Amino acid sequence: MKVLYINACVRKNSRTNELAQYALSKFKDEIEEINLNAEKILPLDDERLFLRDNLIQNKNYNHPIFDYAKQFSKADLILIAAPYWDLSFPAILKTYFENIAVSGITFYYSEKGYPVSLCKAKKLIYITTSGGPIVSDEYGFGYVKALAKNFYGITDISYVKAEGLDIWGANIPEILEKTKQQISKI
Repeated sequence: MKVLYINACVRKNSRTNELAQYALSKFKDEIEEINLNAEKILPLDDERLFLRDNLIQNKNYNHPIFDYAKQFSKADLILIAAPYWDLSFPAILKTYFENIAVSGITFYYSEKGYPVSLCKAKKLIYITTSGGPIVSDEYGFGYVKALAKNFYGITDISYVKAEGLDIWGANIPEILEKTKQQISKI
């Protein structure tokens, strides 16, 4: 089994990454990490969209612009670690999602216009941490869950969160330990 770890943790000593590393330690499988902060992932501007659309139209998927989508589509399990920022997640994760949404690699449209998955993964684990409370699980995680189910056919989705880590008096080690116990049950 191939596990794809999508690391959207920007900080060097990220608590989100600490939890993700704990989760990854439970796998005996091949783990491939993509550290989004270290990658040079570009947003899809007019020039990149034109290039990508022409390549897709000609069914030429050999260009490096499709490498992230190919990597995502071949994974058996997806683990995403992203801190909860401004009611969502870091912008680099949204840019990554834009780059992997490639008709012909990660999905295609049916005759009725609905997306059909071309991805192998049937399980996704989403790990997040927050300094304060997470206002709603629909922010950030809700977006990821909708993409996973509706475009990539991933139906087994686990959500793990550690919140309130920066609130005065919070017992950070206890919060993280309880979250690790949740991870162990997945």
